[in-house]
Amino acid sequence: MSEHYDLIVRNGCVVNENYRFYADIGVREGRIVRIEEHLPDSVKARAEIDATGLYIFPGLIDTHVHFNQPGRTEWEGFAYGSRSLAAGGVTTFFDMPLNAHPPTNTVQAFDLKKQAADRESMLDCRLWGGLVPGNLDSLEGLYQRGVIGFKAFMSASGIEDFERVDDSTLLKGMQKIAKLNSILAVHAESDFITRHLTDIMQKSGRQTARDYCLTRPILSEIEAVRRVIAYAEITGCKLHIVHASCSPVVAVVTEAKSRGVDVSVETCPHYLSLTVEDFERIGGVAKCAPPLRDQEHVELLWRSVANGEVDIIGSDHSPSPVSLKNIGSDNMFEAWGGISGAQTTLNILLEEGHRARKLPLEAIVRLTSANPARRFGLFPQKGIVALGSDADLTLVDLNASFKLESADLFYRHPHSPYLGKTFHGKVVYTVQRGRILYENGRFLEEVSLSCVNAVTDRSAPQSIA
Repeated sequence: MSEHYDLIVRNGCVVNENYRFYADIGVREGRIVRIEEHLPDSVKARAEIDATGLYIFPGLIDTHVHFNQPGRTEWEGFAYGSRSLAAGGVTTFFDMPLNAHPPTNTVQAFDLKKQAADRESMLDCRLWGGLVPGNLDSLEGLYQRGVIGFKAFMSASGIEDFERVDDSTLLKGMQKIAKLNSILAVHAESDFITRHLTDIMQKSGRQTARDYCLTRPILSEIEAVRRVIAYAEITGCKLHIVHASCSPVVAVVTEAKSRGVDVSVETCPHYLSLTVEDFERIGGVAKCAPPLRDQEHVELLWRSVANGEVDIIGSDHSPSPVSLKNIGSDNMFEAWGGISGAQTTLNILLEEGHRARKLPLEAIVRLTSANPARRFGLFPQKGIVALGSDADLTLVDLNASFKLESADLFYRHPHSPYLGKTFHGKVVYTVQRGRILYENGRFLEEVSLSCVNAVTDRSAPQSIA
């Protein structure tokens, strides 16, 4: 009697964080149950993938997306957002507490968002909770609900219902989060510095892309990172620095690690591929905070990645309607501050990292899958192709190339700073818990996009994401 599986993937090259090997993979009930160099032809499955010539990565984990549901679903939503991630090889994502309305700062808000995610996401989803002034008593309840961690802004978020933390709230919140054995993710820019420099620019009538970048200098990041690391040392709170824009910020974290501080650092594909000059050329579609840096810092950040000093790469996908990006205007202070990048993380790493700078595929797996799974307590269920792990697989053809067009994007609002760019390396299949979701540009399992909430447009907050 022949043995049957739900899915067999044959003839692929498996890439884990420290090694690669050729194998066939058998999947049953969402888990990997067999890995052998060659499964006999007598072994059958309901579905098979011939992965000859393809590399098989553990499904990517995007630790940092903003899908804006509920309340601002017209900006994106779980249905559109999860499809975009799947097209980019992501199988698990963590949604930030803002820019949903209400933000995920209370148990009630968590329940609203969780219901939407369960109903509309085609991928595994975990939710961040917020740390804001006035919600210290909500942290334990959010933790009990299952948040992956907590998120705080040290500078103004630009969203009126998600305030930045004052130092008292930050320190007290970190004490509580440490007792819960959870983790705090921090947007680390000095509010005082950024407000002071922005005031100078506005009084001078300066409003270009470069002027905006000058109001959020590297020193603003460094000051905030050093301060929150000191709080982590005092409280024992696990700390995650999000979207570090440059190598000097990473160096501060690396030094803290050498002292035994439990801190990790994330950067984003846009800091590894775009510059201030690109921002000036592209306009509001490339606005983010911290802002893009110059080419020298792009190269230094790649060096930090190659040296293993960066722990995680997340997209910080923060979409909006194109009308909020201030297209055609010179005033970049008024444009929405967030980059749509959920679909292109792996493309950037394969093109700018592997192809252009010889970054090993194993390092890409470490940054996008293994390290996120370990840091947030999901390993080895996630983050590795191994017996017993979830059958989350991303199959990539390194020999395929394509030019990114608007029609390729699955965002609700298909804008991207990478339109027109040619990428080498293409996601061919995305498999989530043994289900083939995505194959060569099409979805085999669809989510209903008609279920996206009809929400009255809100006035546009000037968020920095």
